[in-house]
Formats: sequence, structure tokens, C-alpha cells
Amino acid sequence: MDTVEKLTEIFKEFPGIGERQAKRFVYFLMSRNGQYASNFAELVQNLKKEATQCKECFKFFLRRPKGSEPRPESVGASLCEICSDPHTDKSMLLVVEKDSDLESVKKSRVYPGKYFILGGLVPIVEKNTKSRVRVEELKNKISASGGKNNLKEIILAFSLNSQGDHTDTYVRSEIKDLVNELGIKVSSLGKGLSTGTELEYSDNDTLKHALKNRQ
Repeated sequence: MDTVEKLTEIFKEFPGIGERQAKRFVYFLMSRNGQYASNFAELVQNLKKEATQCKECFKFFLRRPKGSEPRPESVGASLCEICSDPHTDKSMLLVVEKDSDLESVKKSRVYPGKYFILGGLVPIVEKNTKSRVRVEELKNKISASGGKNNLKEIILAFSLNSQGDHTDTYVRSEIKDLVNELGIKVSSLGKGLSTGTELEYSDNDTLKHALKNRQ
């Protein structure tokens, strides 16, 4: 396998990218000058060096904001800007599939609470589900945040398709006993999102209505 084929295989692993698009990326890089490729490679390496994952919500973030020095661990470098913000509403927890879904909701400015990234959707036919999503981590988060620690509602915000619906049902069944014990309400996004819609591509008004009409 030559370099073109190897790079094509790598780009095919990107979400929503097929073979034709992956090969176009490779040929685009080939058409740029050497400095462009060097900058590209350096940025990828820097991303891996500077990125870390929030220990509470599992959101990826840069431990060194642009133009600043890295924060020491003692001042909360292991928490993202949402989890470390004292003004974040701790009574609400929005569970989403991936980072880009979180970013879409955050940009809409219609939700003031905390987040939890599940890490994927649950395949309809899957024997080892717990290895694909962070359901045990979610339970731990609920246990630590529920009861006297303010958490009152969990909102399941997955794409409105068969896999998203299946994930909603699965998560509800997994956390049912725990939320009942702690008296926490569980809701899902309501009218506003059309069937088949991915949360990542929803506009602000759509997200606003979906959250308002959750049930």
C-alpha cells in the first residue's frame, strides 16, 4: 500500500467521509507546497499535545487557551470551561452523543446547564454495548451529582433516527433505578427536531423548541 492509499484510508475514518472525498483530500495536499503540508502536520501534532478531556463531562478542550500559558493542574486544568464555571446550572444534565453536538447546543445559548458526552450511539444489534458508550461513567456522574448535590433533571439529546431512539431507550433502562432512587426527572428532546435530524446540524430555533418541548 503506497502513501496515497494509506492517507486515503486515514481520511476515510473521518465521520461522513467516503473513499472519493478521502482521495480528494489526499490530492489536495499533494497540490499544496511543502510549507502547507508542514504546517498541517505541525497543527495536528500541536492539537494532540494541547488537547485534553474533561474528567467530568468528557468534552475535549485545549488545556492551553490561545495566547496564554498552560494552566497548572491545581487550578482546574482537568475540567473544561463549562464544568469549571460556577455559574453553570448544576440542576440540569444534557446527555449528547459527541463533542460536536455539545458545541451546537452551546452556540445556541438556549441551555444553561451541564453536559455529558456519551461517546457514541448504541447499535440496535450489539452484544457488548457498555464497551461502546460511557453508560457506567454516566451512572457515576448521576450518583455524584444527584440527591442533595443539585441535579434535578437529565435530558437525553440524541439524533432523531432509529439508532438515536434505541440509545435513548437503552440509557433510560440503565439509569432507571438510580434516578428513581434520587428523584431525578429524565426527559428527551421534544417537538422541534424533525425525524432523521442530527443534533449537530440543528439551528438555534430548532434546538430552542426541542428543549422547550422536551418530555
